[in-house]
Amino acid sequence: MAKINAMKKIIFLLSFILIFHLSFSQCNGRYDTEIFSSITKTTVNYSDIYSDNEHEMDVYTPDGDTETNRPLILFMHGGSFTGGTKELIDCVDFCESFAKRGYVTASVNYRLASNPINFMLDQELQYRTVFKSIADIKSAIRYFRKDYNNGNTYNIDDNTIFIGGTSAGGVIAVNLAYVDNISDLPTSPIDVQSIANSLGGLEGDAGNDGYSSQVSGVISFAGGINDVNWIDNLDEPLVSIQGDLDETVNYNCGPGLNLPSVLTLCGSGEMHPQADAVGLLNDVLVYPGEAHTWFVAGNSSSKFTQAVEFTKDFLYPLLPCNSTTNISVINSTEKKLLKIVDILGREVEQTTNQTLFYIYTNGEVEKRISIN
Repeated sequence: MAKINAMKKIIFLLSFILIFHLSFSQCNGRYDTEIFSSITKTTVNYSDIYSDNEHEMDVYTPDGDTETNRPLILFMHGGSFTGGTKELIDCVDFCESFAKRGYVTASVNYRLASNPINFMLDQELQYRTVFKSIADIKSAIRYFRKDYNNGNTYNIDDNTIFIGGTSAGGVIAVNLAYVDNISDLPTSPIDVQSIANSLGGLEGDAGNDGYSSQVSGVISFAGGINDVNWIDNLDEPLVSIQGDLDETVNYNCGPGLNLPSVLTLCGSGEMHPQADAVGLLNDVLVYPGEAHTWFVAGNSSSKFTQAVEFTKDFLYPLLPCNSTTNISVINSTEKKLLKIVDILGREVEQTTNQTLFYIYTNGEVEKRISIN
């Protein structure tokens, strides 16, 4: 029995070393640090229906990169759905940083409300504006898949597309990903289902029809969702960063802009407990005592650069080059936690603020990061 147990320990250790090695070397140094010194920005119109600047995006690619299967991130600006642009410094800095890591990134414009006062006073107009913006971003996602099927100009992996944004851009991202069916939407006191249907349904009216708008994960910088119950166990992984005193997009749940006339938004304080409850992969970075504007200065803010690093660490294990799903060392249906080890392989107790690896008796290894 002692020999069997010793052999099992050796197999578990070899399994861990193998998976650890693959997880940290399979991407060949890409997507973790800024390995490219310069990038190229290309501005394109992504809609085959609209030709205005609200349907333009800036695509960032690393100079000198020969990889032909790169993950893509679409990132959207803030501005309360009445202002903002793809040239805002936080969007530029985010896209440049990830492009220098080897990603393809896009800072995307979308339709805005033309009259800010009317927008803030009319909840039906708010729903209509948000669904127009979601329709635009879905069209931008489809633009890349359409291009993939017609020469793949940007050398992307069309199965690895993430979306994110700051403030209103984060609101777009989470609602785009987590509203799965028209029937999820309310019909009273406002018939939101009818609003969505009048704009082309959940896929929208912005073109590039016939291609998927599915995504692989969601990034929210100070964003939120209208109804946390839209988050379920079949949804895409979520990473979010927010200040716990944010009332513009309420960290918990409250009216947007802290105005009673604006629709409810639920931020990180409610999205992640819901994600935990349904078993959705997620992680959150909370800035205690911080309100809404920590991201607006881009790289000039240490909180922004920390948020970018936090996002990178969350996305990195999700990339196909880090996949270990085809590795099977031990054939067993029994799965019990064997031990927890740190990044150096030392056995530790469960703790926060560090990367840990959970090793199970069937040979599976899970990487977890818990932030307190």
